[in-house]
Amino acid sequence: MRIDKYLWCVRYYKTRSLATQACKKGQIKINDSVAKPSREVYPTDKIELRKDQISYQLTVNDLPPNRVGAKLVDIYRTDTTPKDAFAAKELLKYSKDYYRKKGSGRPTKKDRRDIDNFYEEE
Repeated sequence: MRIDKYLWCVRYYKTRSLATQACKKGQIKINDSVAKPSREVYPTDKIELRKDQISYQLTVNDLPPNRVGAKLVDIYRTDTTPKDAFAAKELLKYSKDYYRKKGSGRPTKKDRRDIDNFYEEE
């Protein structure tokens, strides 16, 4: 089975074309080598994919006949991603909460108070 189809079948990507684009960008490795979208996947292959700031590590258990339900995904793959990778994403989420986009206008009263309190603490 092709790697892009496999990642779509085990629900790592919403569409097969997104999986194909990730392969073309070099975000997917099979057995420590960058994979093209047409690369075949076999049981016991080690897959590493980078998605949403997390490097997922998978082991292929079996090949699904077609896209499977979320509850059946564990039959076809073993996820060996370290837990600290998910913790780093959690920290990244908190850092984005306080970021203002450029051109979003003048600060609101609450923003101004937060800025003033920040300078008063120093």
